[in-house]
Amino acid sequence: MQNVNVVLGAFYGDEGKGKIIDYLSSNAKYAVRFSGGNNAGHSIEVEGKKFAFHLLPSGILNKNIKAILSNGVVIDPKVLLEEIDNLKKNGYKVDNLYISEKAHVIMPYHIMMDSLLEDARGDNKIGTTKRGIGPAYCDKYERCGIRMEDFISDNFKDLLKINIKNKNVIFKAYGYPELDFDSVYKEYSGYAKKLKKYVIDTTTMLHQAIKNNENILCEGAQATLLDIDFGSYPFVTSSNPTIGGVLTGTGIGAKYINEVIGVIKAYSSRVGEGPYVTEENNEIGDMIRELGHEYGTTTKRPRRCGWLDILALNYAVMVNGLTSIAMNHLDTIGKLDKIKLCVAYKYKGKIVKDFRTNMDFLKNSTPVYEEFPGNFGDISNCKTYDELPDNAKKYIERIEELTNTPIKFIGTGAGREDIIVR
Repeated sequence: MQNVNVVLGAFYGDEGKGKIIDYLSSNAKYAVRFSGGNNAGHSIEVEGKKFAFHLLPSGILNKNIKAILSNGVVIDPKVLLEEIDNLKKNGYKVDNLYISEKAHVIMPYHIMMDSLLEDARGDNKIGTTKRGIGPAYCDKYERCGIRMEDFISDNFKDLLKINIKNKNVIFKAYGYPELDFDSVYKEYSGYAKKLKKYVIDTTTMLHQAIKNNENILCEGAQATLLDIDFGSYPFVTSSNPTIGGVLTGTGIGAKYINEVIGVIKAYSSRVGEGPYVTEENNEIGDMIRELGHEYGTTTKRPRRCGWLDILALNYAVMVNGLTSIAMNHLDTIGKLDKIKLCVAYKYKGKIVKDFRTNMDFLKNSTPVYEEFPGNFGDISNCKTYDELPDNAKKYIERIEELTNTPIKFIGTGAGREDIIVR
């Protein structure tokens, strides 16, 4: 019965989850996005063509997959329809998409509220993408949100009217333009009509799949250190991209979960504000960024880059119960002469080997490194672990030793086929 596999980000996001998900989906019947909104981004390259997904599950490119946006996701209908249209233009039918009736809808006032709140923070900005994700989750927990089942029903008009009326009070107080109900209703009721055919009870659908012994792949957005509970709060996302988010975001019970795969890069990166102990805010960081093309899929913002942090990785292993690791960008880090790996922190004169999300701790910790030789050469043609150069193996095996977790997948290039499976 344990036929549910999970792919999670193990650091600050942008680890290349899409590639691993795309590979694993070839053996799955269902691909499920369980949290977040269009503040996320997965890039996948198929037959030389790149696809950037912000809402659609990465597995949707596999024609044999049923792709699900489950109840834990907040959905911007305009963005979702743009992604659907883009796939149709590229020859995909998109008749394998299913949306949970319990998923909440991002409305224009959420996007405006996101911008208002971030501007009001001044120098204390969180670094939100201003796409309305946080305010949509706020309304969910404040119990005034609009779910997909409401969005496609006759109740939508009344619910929208109440929400716009209440939100306009806030916008007026802060000098923001007020929303016009009629224009918003006209636009969004049009989106609702287009999306209605995709909306079903996905929880029951998934449990039927479990009964039929069909494989399910749950894919995470964002990552462990951006988790609302376990991340570097308050510089986090507004949902749970850790293992707990899989359960509450899909309705799948824990006993059905088999593999939990944490995705990392052979280095690390972070977008937005917040502490980042192993950041290289210098020429090394710039070099990693350019070699790895580290610019946001969603925002196009340049990512902050640095070395891989074993303390943070061990924290992800612990919190998520990772059974294995997928490492991307081994080819990128291998282009450097020397590679560093953070194996401890120095905090207030003491060596520390346990990760904490406390702001004072992270801001006042400095990394303790081990150094490895780089210059792996061109490894894009390596199809087995034995074919990798010794320098690459030493780096991988040290990470496995320090995390007590096998590195099962190794990315050796940008293409979907550039992967070693051990």
